[in-house]
Amino acid sequence: QVRLVESGGGSVQAGGSLKLSCAASELAYTRYCMAWFRQAQGKEREGVATLHSDGNSSYTDSVKGRFTISGDHAKSTLYLQMNSLKAEDTAIYYCAAERSQVAFGDCPSWPSWYEHWGQGIQVVVSP
Repeated sequence: QVRLVESGGGSVQAGGSLKLSCAASELAYTRYCMAWFRQAQGKEREGVATLHSDGNSSYTDSVKGRFTISGDHAKSTLYLQMNSLKAEDTAIYYCAAERSQVAFGDCPSWPSWYEHWGQGIQVVVSP
């Protein structure tokens, strides 16, 4: 059973930084995708960034140049470094994972593709 646990959320002023972590256990796939999603109050869950186990990454346009997704395979941990935070980044952030059938592929950014989810962690950015 894959288990994902997020940490590192909190409150910060606009312009500040936060780093989210997602510790994964039992992720025993040869290739896999991991991703960060977020859901603001009253809005649909949206993909923020994805990372393939072979190294490909992608970002939604609104966070390009500000957020960086990375992974530490030895620690089975996914990270999201968030800089220059804006009030509109306020949301619950979720870590997700799924097996990938494609080598060096791009990972999907829609929630329904992912089977495994963390419980979510709150990020609040005050203006």
